[in-house]
Amino acid sequence: MSPPAVPAALHPVVAAFLADRAAVCAALERFGSPLHLVFPQVFTDNLTALTEVLDRARCGSRICYAHKVNRSSAFVRTAARAGIGVDVASAAELRSALDAGFTPDRIEITGPKGLPLVRAAIAAQVTINVDNLWELARIADLADTAVPVLLRLSGFPGSAPSRFGIDLAAVGEAFDLLARHPDRLTLLGVAFHLDTASTQERVRAVGECLTVIERAYARGFTPSVLDIGGGLRQVFSADAAAYDAYDEALRAGLLGQGPALHWGTGTFGYHVAGGVTTGTPVFHKYANTESAADILAELLAAPLPGHGGRAVGAVLADNLLDLWLEPGKAVADRAGITVSQVEFVKRAGNGATLVHLDLSRDTVTAADQEVLIDPLVLSEPGESAPTGVFFAGRLCLERDLVTQRQVRVARMPAPGDPVVFPNTGAYHMDLSAANAAMHPTTPKVVVHQSDSGFLLCGDEEWR
Repeated sequence: MSPPAVPAALHPVVAAFLADRAAVCAALERFGSPLHLVFPQVFTDNLTALTEVLDRARCGSRICYAHKVNRSSAFVRTAARAGIGVDVASAAELRSALDAGFTPDRIEITGPKGLPLVRAAIAAQVTINVDNLWELARIADLADTAVPVLLRLSGFPGSAPSRFGIDLAAVGEAFDLLARHPDRLTLLGVAFHLDTASTQERVRAVGECLTVIERAYARGFTPSVLDIGGGLRQVFSADAAAYDAYDEALRAGLLGQGPALHWGTGTFGYHVAGGVTTGTPVFHKYANTESAADILAELLAAPLPGHGGRAVGAVLADNLLDLWLEPGKAVADRAGITVSQVEFVKRAGNGATLVHLDLSRDTVTAADQEVLIDPLVLSEPGESAPTGVFFAGRLCLERDLVTQRQVRVARMPAPGDPVVFPNTGAYHMDLSAANAAMHPTTPKVVVHQSDSGFLLCGDEEWR
């Protein structure tokens, strides 16, 4: 019996490309396998959807593309041409943004920074999103002109502890540093980033940040920016009910109450005991069905406690505050896929069918997370015969199962068949790509849909 299917949500441009098997094969023939394919047109569509939400709000705003989600030059150039900002987190990303055409006033540098990165940010004259008091003091020591800074805050009531940011209790010390160096530090505003999908948690953080901004004005500063960070979700599954059905079948198999869909003794983070499964699985957030644009619209429309029930967007507008956000996953959502080829198929000693690919697990997901959207096998047309298989990687490591759970395929794959991993554009391609055994880094190729078909070029060549 084959497992339930977990179909991927595909952007129409990506779906059209995958429906053109000749175009997919041409990409593999020209650039080799495996291959990361990026779609700037999808990136632009995602950006447009977020921009439309912000345009309907009364407050000023700026989107800063979070470069760290993907190293793609095509993505960062697309962002530069769109006129938005960019959020960089390393010296290499800073150089990439400048090379793409971003001017310093459109670049924000975030994350924890050592002394070399602080020096690079000051030299480039970009906005610095300050992570801690040490960093703020180093900027004051090293700058010879006023550096625009945002204070990243943390320690919000009701939120999980974070290793990032300046705790709310230490804001006074930050203000003291700013006051001592008015010629070297300019307080542009405050910022936060929460690893949550909860609108209410973000609303509480906004309220705390507004209190800090009021304190800043009382100290003589004139902040004008509230940066709410990123964390907007992606939509992976085309069928939320199918996702739930697979998860239910997977847990039943772990309990021995149905066919086993897992490999070996793996439990995907579930705790199995007493005839029940508990805990949080180590899947990416595949179950989300709400678009990033809808999540942002919900936040801007949410009533803000202590402000007469007015919406977040209206309060920011009334206080002449600009809203900054740093979406990465949201603008790369469905804008990238990874394609490999089947090398061979074998039967394992436990009776499972292994489909070996010419990539490793780390090429398409972080090693501790499971791919829970079905890869697409682009077989030659033939009679459908659904079956369950495990996709195996090319490394000589037992853990290099690309899927550690059984995947439904329409028919048994054959050597040479292309296998597509959907929606790998945000983090999946670059977070922990493996090149052990001297395997080369998987190249990136841009796919552009035109009236004459699909055009392909190397990521660095895209203009």
